[in-house]
Amino acid sequence: MNAQQLSTRLMRVAAHVPVNSVVADIGSDHAYLPCYLVLNGKARRAIAGEVVKGPYESARSQVKQEQLEDRIEVRLASGLDVVYAEDGVTAVTIAGMGGPLIRSILDAGPERLIGVERLILQPNVHAKAIREWAETNSWAISEEEILKENDKIYEILVLEPSKKPVRFSPAEFLMGPELMKQFSEVFQEKWQRECSQWKKIVHAMETTVETPEIIEKKQELLEKIKLVEEVLHGENT
Repeated sequence: MNAQQLSTRLMRVAAHVPVNSVVADIGSDHAYLPCYLVLNGKARRAIAGEVVKGPYESARSQVKQEQLEDRIEVRLASGLDVVYAEDGVTAVTIAGMGGPLIRSILDAGPERLIGVERLILQPNVHAKAIREWAETNSWAISEEEILKENDKIYEILVLEPSKKPVRFSPAEFLMGPELMKQFSEVFQEKWQRECSQWKKIVHAMETTVETPEIIEKKQELLEKIKLVEEVLHGENT
């Protein structure tokens, strides 16, 4: 992977960035995504944000190699702290982290999202945390995508500010309102895998001493299994 040829996962993230955006890529690593966006005319300017010195230096080196120093600024700071009001950022990308970590980044800098028109978020796991954030902070899910790469399944959530309250059902929180509508083969595979794993855990719990914590966890898993199976069998509409 490089700035000219991204992974399938990052190519799909890039596809959701509006043309002529000013992009802040949080946790940019080698800055491949912002470089690609600028080189391909999707972003007119970009900020590559990194909190770790090593990846920060890698990003700086990549931007220099692509001769994009005049259009991409690499900044060392935590999360959305790399974004300033005068940047005029219109799109934020955060990819390759867990859903709870992405949520914590968004929670830590709500004032940095003023003027942002789109969030393109790609959690590796626990996308539910992002949907919970979206409902709490009135960001609507305009698009969702699910894809498989190297036997791993990834979700992409595209959020836009909403003037109306945002509400999701329990199934939508867990599985994604747009993904449920699409009901793709990859979506079905993901949730069949999850259900199978949860059932194994429940079975293992049945051979352990039933502490209050075990009972609570078992009930939580059984509820999720029921929810997912209803969706997979077309019973939750």
